[in-house]
Amino acid sequence: MRRRVLLGSMLGLGVGATGTAGWAYDRFLRVKVIATDVSAAESEEDEIAVDQASATTTATTYSSDTAQIEIEAFSSGSGSDALAWYVARISTNDPRVVRAAFAQDSAGQNITETPSEIAADHDAVLAINGDYYGFRDTGIVIRNGVIYRDRGARDALVLYTDGRVEIVDETSTSADELLADGAWNVLSFGPAVVRDGVVPDGVDEVEVDTNPGNHSIQGHQPRTAVGVRENGDLVFMVVDGRAEGYSAGVTLPALGQMLLDEDCVVGYNLDGGGSSTMVFQGELVNRPRGKNEERGTSDILYVAG
Repeated sequence: MRRRVLLGSMLGLGVGATGTAGWAYDRFLRVKVIATDVSAAESEEDEIAVDQASATTTATTYSSDTAQIEIEAFSSGSGSDALAWYVARISTNDPRVVRAAFAQDSAGQNITETPSEIAADHDAVLAINGDYYGFRDTGIVIRNGVIYRDRGARDALVLYTDGRVEIVDETSTSADELLADGAWNVLSFGPAVVRDGVVPDGVDEVEVDTNPGNHSIQGHQPRTAVGVRENGDLVFMVVDGRAEGYSAGVTLPALGQMLLDEDCVVGYNLDGGGSSTMVFQGELVNRPRGKNEERGTSDILYVAG
């Protein structure tokens, strides 16, 4: 039996305030819970140039019966050209071990925890921040085979139970159709930075939505991305930024090229900036905000142990 939990318009949850201040409080601060104890419910269902050649690296590995993970840390350049990025290469014999989790194990808007806290709550081996779905009220949200929102607005990343990973136009489908096709997790942010093995033209001009503070994602920024290789292996990538002398961040075209360098044929940009975080076995891998300071977010994508 499939479960469906829809995040609606929240029209019945108004706070009674009027004017701009009331709208801003309701939109960006007031917690709006649509589902709690999500894990229990889901368990019922089954332009800086990157010189790769001169970059210094360190690596670590993890292996279990279901997943093999190799994490490599890269750094290159100096001063304003310094860059630090982290790559997790994931091979699994069961795509469902790549799961998603919500902050405070609850679905809704303005519910946040740090990625490390969410990862610890779910015993994640490896985790990255997700699409911060709770910052907006549009987009298709399917997590671990359960529908939470069906308001198509942009290109989404779809991870299927059979291992397929695709970029899908949400406005041309529905959550029910995606679920029927085997969608396991659907994340709605973007844009796609690699399609069919190339970086799309105009990717650096895409706007995710019209929310204040998230209207434009261009320029050199910290980034989080998911890529997939032709053989189905996943790549989680986090690029640090906004920290002169350590890492300046990258543009969207550069992010796409970095995923191409990892042999990805599909690549998708997730929430970045201060949200960009990678956690491995309970420890921070990158340096969020350039100083190991995590920002609360709505969700993570993780590999279960």
